[in-house]
Amino acid sequence: MRVPRFGLRARLTASAVAGAAIALTVLITAFNLVLDARLRTDADNVLRERAATVLRGLGTIDGRLSVIEAPDLGAIDAQTWIFAGEQTLEQPALLDPRNQQAALMLVRAGRSFKTVDSTDTRLLAVAVRQARRLGTVVVGASVAPYESSASSALLGSVILGVIMLAAIAALSRWLISHALRPVARMTAEAADWGEHDLSRRFFAGEPHDELSRLASVLDGLLARLGESLRREQRLTAEVSHELRTPLAKIVAEAELAAGRDRSSPEYRASLQLIRRHAHDLQQVLETLLASARAGDSGRSRAGDARAPADRAAARVHELLALQAKSIELACEQPLKVAVETDVVERILSPLLENAARFARQRVMLEISGVDGEVIYEIRDDGPGVDPLERERIFEPGFRGEQANGELHAGAGLGLSLVRRLARGAGGEVEVGASGDGASFTVRLPAG
Repeated sequence: MRVPRFGLRARLTASAVAGAAIALTVLITAFNLVLDARLRTDADNVLRERAATVLRGLGTIDGRLSVIEAPDLGAIDAQTWIFAGEQTLEQPALLDPRNQQAALMLVRAGRSFKTVDSTDTRLLAVAVRQARRLGTVVVGASVAPYESSASSALLGSVILGVIMLAAIAALSRWLISHALRPVARMTAEAADWGEHDLSRRFFAGEPHDELSRLASVLDGLLARLGESLRREQRLTAEVSHELRTPLAKIVAEAELAAGRDRSSPEYRASLQLIRRHAHDLQQVLETLLASARAGDSGRSRAGDARAPADRAAARVHELLALQAKSIELACEQPLKVAVETDVVERILSPLLENAARFARQRVMLEISGVDGEVIYEIRDDGPGVDPLERERIFEPGFRGEQANGELHAGAGLGLSLVRRLARGAGGEVEVGASGDGASFTVRLPAG
């Protein structure tokens, strides 16, 4: 059997009503107990005063108890007995046998108070003494008015408690609904924003209460989700740009090769181009995989900082040799980097290829360690980077100009992925100038 689940509003209202019901029950019970004790005390005080009045009308004759002034037997509810031993000297005019028997029991037992439940009568026995006990005075009074007052007070307090409980339930529901209204609004807005616009936010300003702090936290979460979505959108755009070019080249060369004689030099040249473009495509895929690993794992166990630099340099060695250019690698001391070596290699390779493309004769890669960071500085003796383009070159699809004013080849994705990889690993990539040429600095956490 499935247990129904109630909403937060219903649970909070039920909790408030239950707490109020317990408090009202305790208060009503305590009030009626105190009132009942007070009424009993008042009834006993009335009996004591009546007994004192009767005692003042008694005297002795020859050492025996005598009634000098008889009690007012005609008074309403006048229940007075005067006993000499167990002999009745005076008794009520309207005698109830049950009260008479209870009065005799008080005399015999020597007790002070007794309540006769069958007649709703409270009795008080007071001994008459003059050096010795001469007799007993028993006075009684009906407790019906007191019980009626107690019953009326109990009924009234219960009715008042029920009314108060209903008022508390209504007020609690209104207050809770009013307090949770912003939460309901935030829920609806969040659902709408998730479908249409992640740039909107709940709260602007400093948090001042629980709801504004919740809104501030949700704003931060939305900001991170929005940034994550934008990163994914940029990655999709980067992938589409980067994969489109080598695939198009492979398809074009394959179509050309299909129409050529397999023994001709042109056919072999087409196969070489297809092979090179496939290699470029493989590098792109490996870089994208490294980007995903960097975003998932971030920092890892420490590794040799020079090993990925050597592998990245080997990647561009053939390109440099064809262009009669050289690469120099310098490392002051053995260093450890807290980033996967494959990720470091994917960061350095595009930068070295970029430097090899623009360098006139020489590319320099220097590795150093400063303040808990491993710094890879790549310099070339080429035309350098226009100061106005130092940030634009990291945008997907942007391609800078060669020294002759022509756009260089490529889809313009390499530097964008380089920065993504570096930031995903907890580092940064910066571009500057080093006199004659360009300078790229990669900062990564040291191991």
